[in-house]
Amino acid sequence: MDSSEFRAETPFNRGMSERAFDIEKTSFRIIDEEVGDHDYNRLEWELVRRVIHATADFEFVSTSKIIFHRDALNSGFNAMENKCTIITDVHMVLSALNKKSLCDLGLRAVCHLSNKSLAEMSRRLNKTRSEMAMRYAGNQMDAGIVVIGNAPSALFETIRMINEGTTKPALVIGIPVGFVSAQESKEELSKTEIPFITNTGRKGGSAAATSIMNALMLLYQTLRKGNDIGYEKQS
Repeated sequence: MDSSEFRAETPFNRGMSERAFDIEKTSFRIIDEEVGDHDYNRLEWELVRRVIHATADFEFVSTSKIIFHRDALNSGFNAMENKCTIITDVHMVLSALNKKSLCDLGLRAVCHLSNKSLAEMSRRLNKTRSEMAMRYAGNQMDAGIVVIGNAPSALFETIRMINEGTTKPALVIGIPVGFVSAQESKEELSKTEIPFITNTGRKGGSAAATSIMNALMLLYQTLRKGNDIGYEKQS
């Protein structure tokens, strides 16, 4: 089945104008043509292509390749079915999540980075605010989806919490960007058994992380409409 078939998208159900929808479709066609053959399955490619669309960076299929845990998509779908909370590392990620999709799916998204009490605590404990915000969200992370697009320290803290048994997210989307610990934090994430989506190297960012989450929500909405997208429901 061609990827355009199972998306079953229209300007109406996306809340877009015909013009905007046509521009997006043309962009996807250009991406498909320029990438050519790849080793992603049809569902994974929907997410990867949206990262390229958001960043205009084709290295996300090569030197900064996006990597999927074997259970990443199914675990994410099941989390959304159970009305999970989405925890983000920065407000930029939170702001860029598709509000229509969140509303349609009944999902809640949070970011605790600006919590004043955490800012004071981070100074006292000599930790980053991102670390403290992740620790603060521990209960919300359980069976939730964590989306990290900026701070490697947020990803490292999430991994520590998982290893401690403090929390168990359904999915971690870990695509932080930077020169200090970004690559290393993603390498550590890829060693965990928690379902994850990450990438190699220093590249990443809020646009990349958010585009993955937005694409995941769109795929799940396709699933809810009864389209066969290869989803395995967990009991």
